[in-house]
Amino acid sequence: MSQATTMPSPIHATRPNQVAVGTIVWLSSELMFFAGLFAMYFTLRAQVPEVWAADAQLLNVKFAAINTTILVLSSFTAQAGVLAAERYQRRRTGRLWQVKRWGMHEWFVLTFIMGSVFIGGQVFEYAELISEGMTISSSAYGSAFYITTGFHGIHVLGGLIAMLFVLGRSFAARKFGNHEATTTIVVSYYWHFVDVVWVALFAVIYLVQ
Repeated sequence: MSQATTMPSPIHATRPNQVAVGTIVWLSSELMFFAGLFAMYFTLRAQVPEVWAADAQLLNVKFAAINTTILVLSSFTAQAGVLAAERYQRRRTGRLWQVKRWGMHEWFVLTFIMGSVFIGGQVFEYAELISEGMTISSSAYGSAFYITTGFHGIHVLGGLIAMLFVLGRSFAARKFGNHEATTTIVVSYYWHFVDVVWVALFAVIYLVQ
């Protein structure tokens, strides 16, 4: 009597439990920080609405919308990198243009590039506004704008540094395993967080003028 053979199930990384909980708790504290920035913004706006009406006209909403779209799309590329990490696929298994066969490296490099483009766009916007006379000390609106968007930009830079760490750890590891996959997943949580915060900032600053 022959014994039935069973096909091995595909190997996937499991979602981190304790690490995920710790990351979510930390992100909750970051959420409170940004809530404070939103409160500051709305408080100043209520006190000097005429300043808001004048200075808000200097914003380039179309450019900011394009920059926002790039950052939002980077969340999808980051998640694609997570899916590759969960199946322990470090790098692509086909040609560069065969996107469906990309690994974590390719997706996270693309995410890093998109995040860098967003930061570059923000720096360009700052330069344009400063040339128009809006600085952090020119008005209450300038202070609120640069503080809220500036702190978010710092968080995006932190996410980019974290991605470099993930990529460096992956390249250095002899085998791409659960530790590397877990690091990838946790960094993606942070990246999704900064993306969601920016969507809220974009809506408040650029759309609700």
